[in-house]
Amino acid sequence: MPVTPVVPSVSTLRPLGLDEVHITGGFWAHRQEVNARGTLAHIGARLESEGWLPNFDLAAQSRVSEGRLPEGRRGREFADSEVYKYLEALAWETGRTGDADLEQRLRATVARVAAAQEPDGYLNTAFGRPGQPPRWSDLAWGHELYCLGHLFQAAVARHRTAPGADDGLVEIARRAADLICATFGRDGNPGVCGHPEIEVALVELGRALDVPAYIDQAALFVERRGHGVLGDIEWGRSYFQDDVSVREATVLRGHAVRANYLAAGAADVAAERDDLQLLDALRTQWETTIARRTYLTGGQGSHHQDEAFGEDWELPADRAYSETCAGVGSIMFSWRMLLATADPRYADLVERTLYNVVATSPSDDGCAFFYANPLHQRVPGAVPDPDATSPRASSSLRAPWFEVSCCPPNVARTLASLDAYVATATDDGIQLHQYASCAIRTTLPSGAEIALDVQTGYPAEGRVRIEIGADAEFELSLRVPAWAEGASVQVAGVVDAAAPGVHRVRRAFRRGDVVELTLPVAPRVTRPDPRIDAARGCIAVERGPEVFALESVDLDGFDDVADAVAGAEPIAHDGQVWLPIARRDERDDTWPYAGAESAASLTPVEMPLVPYHSWGNRGPSTMRVWIPTA
Repeated sequence: MPVTPVVPSVSTLRPLGLDEVHITGGFWAHRQEVNARGTLAHIGARLESEGWLPNFDLAAQSRVSEGRLPEGRRGREFADSEVYKYLEALAWETGRTGDADLEQRLRATVARVAAAQEPDGYLNTAFGRPGQPPRWSDLAWGHELYCLGHLFQAAVARHRTAPGADDGLVEIARRAADLICATFGRDGNPGVCGHPEIEVALVELGRALDVPAYIDQAALFVERRGHGVLGDIEWGRSYFQDDVSVREATVLRGHAVRANYLAAGAADVAAERDDLQLLDALRTQWETTIARRTYLTGGQGSHHQDEAFGEDWELPADRAYSETCAGVGSIMFSWRMLLATADPRYADLVERTLYNVVATSPSDDGCAFFYANPLHQRVPGAVPDPDATSPRASSSLRAPWFEVSCCPPNVARTLASLDAYVATATDDGIQLHQYASCAIRTTLPSGAEIALDVQTGYPAEGRVRIEIGADAEFELSLRVPAWAEGASVQVAGVVDAAAPGVHRVRRAFRRGDVVELTLPVAPRVTRPDPRIDAARGCIAVERGPEVFALESVDLDGFDDVADAVAGAEPIAHDGQVWLPIARRDERDDTWPYAGAESAASLTPVEMPLVPYHSWGNRGPSTMRVWIPTA
């Protein structure tokens, strides 16, 4: 079975795992190195210092004596889940690199978690003990099932990267999953969790351990949602995706992370049940959400108060919430739809979200993070205290930790498993979906041994060179992004145009053959749909999959990007993207409105733009992606 987070029993495309694809250099290899050396150590230290990992020690003590729960417990009701995401990231990273130090950290953490598990399989540090709320007493907000979902995903990662490992993580998950099925089965508790996650996790645990009952329980949770089982709240039942059944919904709505996690779980159920009706419903939801409720960066969620999607076309740049975790959830959903359908649009969105949401969150050293990802920052933020814990979206600069710190370990587990999102296989071919320098080694059902070595400077450069490492006849499919008009593919000296979509090269390859894809990565202007009134009259600049931003530290004497007006086409030189803009000359009118004949004096100047994922790395600044043209 591939060493990968998602392995459908039946799918159009078979994912290639960490045992078959190895990212070897470039943009993502650097990010993975920072993740392994900086982020994972940082997360482990903060889980300890914040008390979220010691919560398990207190829970274990309470099993043998009166203990110090609930008074000693620290963190929110879902703090357990961050420990489990950390475990998942460690499992993928040890599977990818074999790092002995990370293996030791994983085993030590598992031992502390194991000690807190109850004899019947129940595991949560916030419920079920004297002085705490009873088990399953607050399904809407308690996150018990959500936390266990992340435990199950960690167990799947461990099972696939280290089959038969004796640390016990897989058995911890199995006991907890058996309890869930006994408690919430068809004749049991009819509830669902207020935060979807258990659905996607149960399916994958069922696949990994070959336990159909787990998949059945996931399907039951999916079908229950949308029938008012969680009750109404201030923001409406849509917050929980409990207003309309999954089969009847036409768009993602409510809390953006919840919506994407549920959709991903439903896609898994559709794959296991060969449920084309459910798959079609999810396809409609994805298409409508991308067309009307997704930012240029791939970010999702325009409301701060409920971390939720807005209405159609409600995409304000400065009030964008675009939570990092929603980006991770969007990738989870899109990847499953890609495996099911082979439609390259899903891989396009995965790419956009990886470069402009996931890559944006961590700092250069991997020890500070964006929780929210607005497209316009009006006020420079203060440098966060490196020892402090920040409210989740209070600073315009990356913060080392948050009171709700779901994003750092979510980024960590995504980067640690990123090799598994690069390529897939079918019976007669290989499909490249993401472009990174990498080595691919796998065997097709025909027995053909496939060896590909990819070299590229993408995304800064558009040349992707694929060298064939073994004689084999197969079809090599290359995704041509929707923005890549004018792409070409060269094989054996013959150059063919490659239209956006999928370009297929089928031949009897010989060792040493080279296929070269050239993508046009010159900077380009992007204009919004006029129905997005918050961006009307503005332009953005993109290069390849990267969105660019104007940052005030580059504005040469005036520090408010709100004063910038875009002029001519962007240009590239010296490895950087530049945009002619005009600076508004200051004036001190007593009334900020005037007749049509009056206009501010403008001073033209050429300014550098920065990739959006790198903004905020040079200290406090203002920033904007959408730049007005007048």
